[in-house]
Amino acid sequence: MSFSTLGLAEPLVRAVTEHGYTIPTPIQLQAIPAVLNGGDLLAGAQTGTGKTAGFVLPLLQRLTLSVVAKPSTHKIVRALILTPTRELAAQVEESVRIYGKHTKLTSTVIFGGVGINPQISQLRKGVDIVVATPGRLLDLHQQRAVNLSHVEILVLDEADRMLDMGFIHDIKKVLKLLPAARQNLLFSATFSNEIKTLADGLLNNPALIEVARRNSTVEAITQKVHPVDRDKKRQLLSHLINTQNWHQVLVFTRTKHGANRLAELLNKDGITALVIHGNKSQGARTKALAEFKTGDLQVLVATDIAARGIDIDQLPHVVNYDLPNVPEDYVHRIGRTGRAGASGEAISLVCIDEAAFLHAIERLTKREIPVEVIPGFEPDPKAKAEPIQLRSPGHRPARGAPRGAPKQGKTGSAPGQKPAGGKRPPSSQRFGNLPGGGRGGAAAGPGKKPAGRGGGNSR
Repeated sequence: MSFSTLGLAEPLVRAVTEHGYTIPTPIQLQAIPAVLNGGDLLAGAQTGTGKTAGFVLPLLQRLTLSVVAKPSTHKIVRALILTPTRELAAQVEESVRIYGKHTKLTSTVIFGGVGINPQISQLRKGVDIVVATPGRLLDLHQQRAVNLSHVEILVLDEADRMLDMGFIHDIKKVLKLLPAARQNLLFSATFSNEIKTLADGLLNNPALIEVARRNSTVEAITQKVHPVDRDKKRQLLSHLINTQNWHQVLVFTRTKHGANRLAELLNKDGITALVIHGNKSQGARTKALAEFKTGDLQVLVATDIAARGIDIDQLPHVVNYDLPNVPEDYVHRIGRTGRAGASGEAISLVCIDEAAFLHAIERLTKREIPVEVIPGFEPDPKAKAEPIQLRSPGHRPARGAPRGAPKQGKTGSAPGQKPAGGKRPPSSQRFGNLPGGGRGGAAAGPGKKPAGRGGGNSR
């Protein structure tokens, strides 16, 4: 099928074709007609499936065809798209401009980390579509710079990530600012109980679309685990990049401190690397992402939150330098490669400390990840697992353990060790046959919160 057969108007089909797309993806085939029908939608789709066009295209069409209920010389906000991070907000708004270039609709993106006055000025000029992160949107409303009382369509993109980042209260505040009569679209890569609760309270008799198996990982991605000692992770990463001639690698660390340290060491190894995370200025993050997209930068080191919204066609390699302590984050991470049917490779450098994290990921994705030992980096069979959250003096875990994070029992058993009175999980057994430990530069520094929750990147 072509985009024109989905009921889209000629200007939108022309814009999509000019952008190089002719055949809709599965999520687009289902979402576009559903949104055009005017009802609410609950959509489950992995990242990289083309979901952004799945809601942007029909949203543009509905706004173009609908009549503004209250004409005014002051243009009102007619559609609101909420995203969890700055990068994703910028990416979505770029799509709005690309697909809507042959329409008269206007849009803007608002997020924190940059000056608020230009955003106020843009809103006062009047825009049809606002793409925003929740924190800055509420800041602007408090300053009476944005009026959301006429919004016709609300989109929550990557709703699962917004909940993971603790935005539920901000979302509820935003909902109170919207008119009761509106169309609601909720997109999520995973369907947790929290997402179901949010959907029940937000959506009215929604159409349900699931284009990927719930909590599944993309089949086009080759996944692999390399066991390694905790103090040899960086050397192994440099070895893989150099010997396998990798030129565009997205590397995930658990903490901002670990990301900074890893990038510094990679540059000393002669591998060009930059960092994006919540403590970096928006200018530095934009520069790093731009250089990575063009291929001028070999390695981009990122934390989970900052990497949301990275959309790069044909990104060949994703590396989990540290396994995430929230298993759903693994699905999001590796989804940066293998996008829209392309092939990709996801490599995880796993230490014995992270064996329980590996087990949680395999339990979520319902698949066993192949293990391969790299010659010269065989893990020490005498290595002992260490509790990750206790490594750094003065480190305090964040309040409320993230979903899926291994918990220490009364015995104080570390991740990867057999809990007292219980069975060792399958992945721990497999990893136990290839023992080793490894944290590289990933341990949280004093006072650093573990990745998985926190809103440092929202405003």
